[in-house]
Amino acid sequence: MGHRAFVFVCLLAVLGCAAATARADTYRNRSIDITSINQLDLARYMGRWYEIARYPVWFEEGCHSVTADYHLKSNGRIGVTNSCRQDAVDGPLETADGEAWVTAPGQLKVSFVPIPFLNRFLSGDYWILYLAEDYSLAVIGSPKGSTGWILARQPNISASELDRAHDALAQNGYDLSALHYTSM
Repeated sequence: MGHRAFVFVCLLAVLGCAAATARADTYRNRSIDITSINQLDLARYMGRWYEIARYPVWFEEGCHSVTADYHLKSNGRIGVTNSCRQDAVDGPLETADGEAWVTAPGQLKVSFVPIPFLNRFLSGDYWILYLAEDYSLAVIGSPKGSTGWILARQPNISASELDRAHDALAQNGYDLSALHYTSM
């Protein structure tokens, strides 16, 4: 593929992502202020997280047994590997590798675009709305409200942990009725 064709394909990808973002559903009342945590020990946050629940997004359509693995990279950024089983808990494994970086305490940007200079332009907000003291439970959201997750270090959580996660989402304006619970 020639240089011009490559640039054209990249431009189409950028425009497609921008259009998809513009059409994204909003699961949050944006008249309510969203608040991220104000302290994060990044080293303690690294490791495997299991998706307990999510707000529907096109890139997780048909996903079961979803995990996210985070590791610190030598460039100071965070390596991200998301995995899911497609169409069933024992379905084919699909993975996506990306990169994240801290923009403020409790606030990150994440990109799965494999072209480094486009990461800054094609990234999503990943705000930690709640984090258990022992780093066993996290609630993630975004100011636009088009994404949100409940994550845990184990594939199942207690009713009281789920209540805490629901409270964090509700306090940040999220509609709990739109949550999709992940089958493991």
